[in-house]
Amino acid sequence: MPCSDATVLEICAGAGGQSSGLEMAGFKHACVVEIDPDAAATLRLNRPSWEVAETDVLGFDASDYRGAALLAGGVPCPPFSVAGKQLGPEDERDLFPRALELVRQAEPEAVMLENVKGLASPRFDTYRASILRALHSMGYETDWKLLHASWYGVPQLRPRFILVAMRPRFFARFEWPEPVGRPPTVGQTLYPLMAAGGWGGAWRWAAEADGIAPTVVGGSKKHGGADLGPTRSRRAWAQLGVDGRGVADHPPHRDAPLGHVPKLTNPMVALIQGFSSEWRFAGRKTSVYRQIGNAFPPPVAFHVGNSIQAALAGTGRRRPVDPLFELEALAGAHAEVPG
Repeated sequence: MPCSDATVLEICAGAGGQSSGLEMAGFKHACVVEIDPDAAATLRLNRPSWEVAETDVLGFDASDYRGAALLAGGVPCPPFSVAGKQLGPEDERDLFPRALELVRQAEPEAVMLENVKGLASPRFDTYRASILRALHSMGYETDWKLLHASWYGVPQLRPRFILVAMRPRFFARFEWPEPVGRPPTVGQTLYPLMAAGGWGGAWRWAAEADGIAPTVVGGSKKHGGADLGPTRSRRAWAQLGVDGRGVADHPPHRDAPLGHVPKLTNPMVALIQGFSSEWRFAGRKTSVYRQIGNAFPPPVAFHVGNSIQAALAGTGRRRPVDPLFELEALAGAHAEVPG
């Protein structure tokens, strides 16, 4: 496949946060690989024309996609997260070695792999160096950078450590995307949905929820139902007027008192994560929450993918930012919050 086709092979695709962002950057999905049945169903629900390989990447053969422009993926983060005890390569969930093997099979022009900021810590210096050596041996130039979702219009912190590797002739033209400005507040982002049930207190709540959110935590199947994270995260949500002890089925009812402290619904969490309001999710409530919480924010994937696309195309110019995408990605983020 010539790189001019802008094809992407995506592994560990989840519910499509990275997928939708790369699509907006101009990439065409040759195949998306995802083992979770509900997440795979979400991908098919939103993009019926995509080839979705519902399988474990450990058994996936990428040689059929040799020459794709980009191999991208969000390899599992628990091996490098504090919650996952930071076992790194000793953790059986570490899929970096497999991702490198898929790069060898597919021989793409570019690679993008994202993970939690824990991978940037000094304890993983040797491990990161081994990954870079492997990519260099395959003929790639590399760079790793910690990016914050809030730099790209997403109303939460969510730092992500992103690896970009490219063939030298393309890497020479690659530039990391610049921050796009201050993100909207949680109140600005969620006011339309918070008021959707007729709650009279939505105006005041939105005005007081005047900061950005802590990192949305997806959790794992080993734990209980959907909630907004551990105690520290819940305290941060409480400062924004949100009850983080669970996820609601509906927005506050019109009879809710003015000082009500609401829980978020899954559609609200999806907006905080940067998904378009049009992106739908398959599965039951807890599964949907985990799909959203574990996703790579689409606007971040868009901006990084945009830079990769510009380097591959050799135009020296990035794809123009679609203002409709910026608005839809945060659906209501720019809405006026009544004073």
